[in-house]
Amino acid sequence: MASVLCRYVDVIAARTFSHKMVEELAKYSEVPVINALDDLEHPCQALADLLTIFEKKGDLKGLKVAYIGDGNNVANSLMLACTLMGINFKISSPEGYTVAEDILNTAKEYALGNGAEIFCTRQPLEAATGADVIYTDVWTSMGQEAETEKRLQAFAGYQITREVLDQAKEDAIFMHPLPAHHGQEVTEEILYSPRSVVFDQAENRMHAQKALLAAMLGGLDVFLRRHK
Repeated sequence: MASVLCRYVDVIAARTFSHKMVEELAKYSEVPVINALDDLEHPCQALADLLTIFEKKGDLKGLKVAYIGDGNNVANSLMLACTLMGINFKISSPEGYTVAEDILNTAKEYALGNGAEIFCTRQPLEAATGADVIYTDVWTSMGQEAETEKRLQAFAGYQITREVLDQAKEDAIFMHPLPAHHGQEVTEEILYSPRSVVFDQAENRMHAQKALLAAMLGGLDVFLRRHK
């Protein structure tokens, strides 16, 4: 499939359940392959997240991002992206729902090389303390619907509420990759509050992906010449 597709297109963007499939596409494709989402990572979302944080805070290095919730693909990529950029990363997840061990180890290496710190805890309020960014995602991702009730019980104490946000800095922002499950991982009060930047974040998915495509195709000048 990869050998055929790369004859048709300049870039392949793959959104799939399996990280292995993305790796196979990249192995056999002669054109760049973009991971648009899989069961292990969501790097395109992380790029948009960094863009949004930079847009709102004016810098990245030295900030504190607190992720509260499921250690899923979004958490994995956000942790890697933050530590690559020198952002301190704090994560709070219930037992059995933490980030992948190999991802955590890689992030620790990135953090060491970029002057960042990683802090893991079971206590959401502890993670939120002093944070510049409070971040969460859905408790039940696509393909996990059969686990919904079990997950609702496991994550019951991990909802982003005013109490959680109040532990962060006064100018802290709230982020979520969307779509959100209203009243589950975040209260509607916080989701639609002035401190929430979720819709700017959603818009930045488009801008980050445009920049990524330009980079994959040889830079902005090349991209513009090819699309006149």
